[in-house]
Amino acid sequence: MEKNKYKNLKKEEVIALIKEHPSSSIKFAVTDIDGVLRGKLVSKEKFIKSIEDNRISFCNVIFGWDINDACYDNTEKSGWHTGYPDANASFDLSSMRRIPWEEDKLFFLADFEKSDQLSSICPRALLKRIIKQANELEFLPKFSNEFEWFNFDETPQTLSDKGYNDPTPISPGMFGYSVLRTSQFSDYINDLFELMHQFDVPIEGLHTETGFGVYEACITYNEVLKAADQAVLFKNSVKEIAFHHEIMPSFMAKWNKDLPGCSAHIHQSLWSLNGEKNLFFDIDKNEQMSEILNSYLAGQLHCLPHILPLYAPTVNSYKRFVEGSWAPTSKSWGIENRTTALRVINHDEHSMRLENRVPGADTNAYLIMAASLASGLYGVKNKLKLDQKPTVGNEYENPKSEFLPTNLHKATKAMKESEIAETLFGKDFTGHFIKTREWEWRQYDPQISNWELKRYFEIV
Repeated sequence: MEKNKYKNLKKEEVIALIKEHPSSSIKFAVTDIDGVLRGKLVSKEKFIKSIEDNRISFCNVIFGWDINDACYDNTEKSGWHTGYPDANASFDLSSMRRIPWEEDKLFFLADFEKSDQLSSICPRALLKRIIKQANELEFLPKFSNEFEWFNFDETPQTLSDKGYNDPTPISPGMFGYSVLRTSQFSDYINDLFELMHQFDVPIEGLHTETGFGVYEACITYNEVLKAADQAVLFKNSVKEIAFHHEIMPSFMAKWNKDLPGCSAHIHQSLWSLNGEKNLFFDIDKNEQMSEILNSYLAGQLHCLPHILPLYAPTVNSYKRFVEGSWAPTSKSWGIENRTTALRVINHDEHSMRLENRVPGADTNAYLIMAASLASGLYGVKNKLKLDQKPTVGNEYENPKSEFLPTNLHKATKAMKESEIAETLFGKDFTGHFIKTREWEWRQYDPQISNWELKRYFEIV
């Protein structure tokens, strides 16, 4: 597991490093409800004062507007009725890292865990609360994300100028696991691998997927909060690094109906608190699946239809759930089966894990990891039994499949009518999130040419 060399620094040591750094500014960021990084550059002096005060002001519109900065008209915690006051964000000093493509400028993550206004709806704070539940059960969750994304010979300006028509991929043809393509774009690919490592977002593997100009990267597994931080930073960093190579990435779930979609599969396991024993593994059980894994998996299956908007948050997300597309369409599981929603990988004790194949690349990493962990813990706490049989073979041809909701409206309605989400995430967060997804559906206008590309192509 990759170790952050700044993780155990004291406040005084962090301040000393900041004072010694040649840059006059520090960059920090929080994430909004869609997982988009929103941040600022501030002077070293202001930043040090904020560390000493353990807070920095951030307009509460951060959770009061959508992915395109349009203000919600239906939310309570943030909105015109609040006057959009400042809320207090707190820095996670252990998140400090240097941005190698910006002359090693120092960067920090922050959240609203200690904010009276926004703590209950902040995605990173939500994940922290669920991690605490896991720790109280004597579990150490270890997670990672793997991302697929397309790359284009475009800039934000060129694509806007052509009305988001016919984005040009950097390479033609369906060419998965291509040594040739990675060699042809070696400057870009090597920069991704090396610079991400220097930025404390270590990549375990990177290769082409099947599709025009599409790649997949697996981030090295870590404790779940660190894994979510790295996933959020990965998406933004790919966009920043690609810009220097005159390439425009997109993490849309399904930018083209004729090409495969883009996922953000979650790999997850529960370990003993000392990190030494994988609690999903039991050599004496069927398929080496422990009782904890059985209940955890049963919880995820039970909750999945009730919390789908967390895994599929945009109008475009649901275009990915197509038969034969490598994306799941049903509430299902299997052993080493990539046609199901949940895939058990049971090679050995070290790698024993559960893969959630539902989330698309357009998701908020804090929320999809919170959803997976909370629903798995729900199964463990309630001692759910894994009654559903594993799919053997092609789940797309299973006549007994329980299909997932097919659009954001149906999925949000199902979430609103269920008590599961509120049980998992609390009343405040659930109510706020549902309202944001109802808003998102209301914005959808299929009569506008390329509405989905204009809204999601660059920003998700």
